[in-house]
Amino acid sequence: MSSMARQRESLWIENSTRAGDDRSCLHRAFEQFEAALERRLRAHLQQETQQAAPPAAMDAPDPEDDSPYGCFVKEQQLDDESQLLLLLAFAPWLRPGFFDRIVQKLQTGAGDYPQFGGIRGKQHRGFLPTGDSALFLLAGDDLAERLRWQKLLSGEHSLIRKQIVHLDDPIDGDPPMSGRLLIDADLAESFISGKPRPPRRSLRFPAQKLDTGMEWDDLVLPTRTMAEIRDLQAWVQHGNVLLDDWQMRRKLRPGCRALFYGPPGTGKTVTASVLGKVTGRDVFRVDLSMVVSKYIGETEKNLAALFDRAEHKDWILFFDEADALFGKRTQVRDAHDRYANQEVSFLLQRIETFGGLIILASNLAGNVDESFARRFEHLVHFPLPRPNERLLIWKKGLPPAASLEAGLDLALIANRYELSGGMIMNVIRYVALQAISRDEQVLRQQDFLDGIRREYAKENKLE
Repeated sequence: MSSMARQRESLWIENSTRAGDDRSCLHRAFEQFEAALERRLRAHLQQETQQAAPPAAMDAPDPEDDSPYGCFVKEQQLDDESQLLLLLAFAPWLRPGFFDRIVQKLQTGAGDYPQFGGIRGKQHRGFLPTGDSALFLLAGDDLAERLRWQKLLSGEHSLIRKQIVHLDDPIDGDPPMSGRLLIDADLAESFISGKPRPPRRSLRFPAQKLDTGMEWDDLVLPTRTMAEIRDLQAWVQHGNVLLDDWQMRRKLRPGCRALFYGPPGTGKTVTASVLGKVTGRDVFRVDLSMVVSKYIGETEKNLAALFDRAEHKDWILFFDEADALFGKRTQVRDAHDRYANQEVSFLLQRIETFGGLIILASNLAGNVDESFARRFEHLVHFPLPRPNERLLIWKKGLPPAASLEAGLDLALIANRYELSGGMIMNVIRYVALQAISRDEQVLRQQDFLDGIRREYAKENKLE
């Protein structure tokens, strides 16, 4: 074990045994898991008769326990076997030398132990558990139990179905149980630090987390648009009750799909961010430049990695300017058209089965393929604001520390100049910076007019 890994383990042990520490539940669970594994190894080495049941029982978390691990065990209603499976996959994250230490303790000088499975990583120098490791721990040499657990690990177990624990594909030609047993990275981070670390944008996760300081009251939307957003909020907060408690999962599709359409600057991205904030869900904006590839099959591969990572996370996926990816399918004239249509078909399949909320944003609803449009539960229109809405955006957007020049009539400006919410905020930003550069706190009318002309010039409009 490296010195860094040893320091991490000793620090975790020190912290988790401290009175009142929120990881004490996980510390106790690891002690019981170690005892279970040690008993199974000792029985095998001594050629004792092994029982089909796991070699040790796990304590249930205290009802008052609010640690990440304790809450997870209670929420998922994990039995003893499920906890052992979870901790088996989690062990390398916390104690790199965990498995090697136990084997050496029972059989000094022993090298690899084939009955226990496992592999060595490319950078991780310790033992990494495989499906064979799970079979050994949970079934021993009992053939009937090993067959049962092979089915469970192949997709029937709830932890596998929810992708909390994942059995990696083996090397070509190797038995299926020789694949690595992996725990969800975000869940492992939450067990260690108390909260998951947001995934970094990469080819494996081509999306970036959206944050906002705005609240519901800051949004200025037409009544009908706001009603649709409230319906989305109701689904995010109560969808699981509808599907599970009301037993509608067999009758309704999983997840929810919404199309936000309207001109640029009308609040589609901001609304998605606020929706995530008020419902306690992370919102990730998909970077289409990292998704779409000119190479055949790469776009589907990138999207598959994105959806796999987001599944069962209660995340909201926001596809901004989605026309390029979700646009109309074309007639097949060449191989490029055929593969472009194949990408659309792949997306149709993934959004149909995704269990969370997917929001697609488009400047024009007519740009989206009809086969996609039929699959949306919500079509939400974001029109350009009307004069009274523009006035409200002007008032809400002004900096509290500043005052308006005498005679400046915001209502007149709101009525005369047709601007989107985004354009209005750009003007306010310009006007405020002009005032600051003059070392004053008065917002002048001429700066407003100059700022509006700048915005019109961007859109090739005449004042």
